Amino acid sequence: MWTNSDVDQQGGAWQCAGVNGRVEIPGDEHRDQHQNDPGISPADAASGVPLMPDPRMLATTDDVNLATYQYGTGQDYLLAHCTGMCAAAWSPLLEDLGAGDRISAVSVDHRGHGRSNASITSMAWEAHAADLLATVDSYDMAKPIGIGHSMGGAALLLAEQARPGTFAALWIYEPIVLPPTARSGGNSLADGARRRRETFASESAAYEVFSSKPPLNELSTAALLAYVRYGFRELPDGSITLRCKRDVEANTYAMGTSHGAWARLGEIGCPVVIAYGEETTPGPAAIAPLIAERIPNGRSHKIDGLGHFGPMQDPERIAAEITEAFD
Repeated sequence: MWTNSDVDQQGGAWQCAGVNGRVEIPGDEHRDQHQNDPGISPADAASGVPLMPDPRMLATTDDVNLATYQYGTGQDYLLAHCTGMCAAAWSPLLEDLGAGDRISAVSVDHRGHGRSNASITSMAWEAHAADLLATVDSYDMAKPIGIGHSMGGAALLLAEQARPGTFAALWIYEPIVLPPTARSGGNSLADGARRRRETFASESAAYEVFSSKPPLNELSTAALLAYVRYGFRELPDGSITLRCKRDVEANTYAMGTSHGAWARLGEIGCPVVIAYGEETTPGPAAIAPLIAERIPNGRSHKIDGLGHFGPMQDPERIAAEITEAFD
């Protein structure tokens, strides 16, 4: 655990049913708090799907308009999601952190994800890092704590390397930062993304597919519902299609072995937790302790029982881990 002197401080199981193709969670104990919120439709208020603030669009580089979301009036935390997801997937964790109440936060849809458009010139992970720095500047964030997962975690490390002292601390789950010896010519994740199904008849149909097979069946009900609601857009015929198109996802994966974060880990001066789950196959969990060892003020932290989607798999537990790290 870190104390305030170490960090510059600046916060039920649901059952799913389909109603008219929309996803509903009967008995959601949080439903009433949204009933009278302005800008929230009665359908969303009744559904129990995690709700998002209205996006604030931010022009960054490469003709990208980045969708950002603010919880509360301050800027304590900046959250960066993994490839293929969107900012909404953080919603359950942010609720458990007390966003808008105990803490304030800003999350982003990375370029090409969620409501952010893709760049035709650069999907390099250094560009994702530049987007995060632009977000820090736009919100006048004074040394926030960065919370990242997978690609988003690597982007936070790249951002701190590009502009040292931006973050008070970083808490990152299984960042994709590979040593040269772990890089290979092929990229199975990119190949798989190019074959991904993009369109479903309804939210319920998408939820049924994702919840029935790996890897997204690991997600908590709330996180998966948020992804289905906000990671897709509705077509004129009522079907839904991915906002992060499969070529964009594939290109993002493909760039994961091209950035230089590994060689510059020793330049990161802020406290960093590199968290990781169970090592079921060679991958990010196995490399996480090696990343932490190269960061002067870094430490690794294993969280038993979780896979690569840990922050979306058990948001309440991850929120508790983050809170303990920085209280």
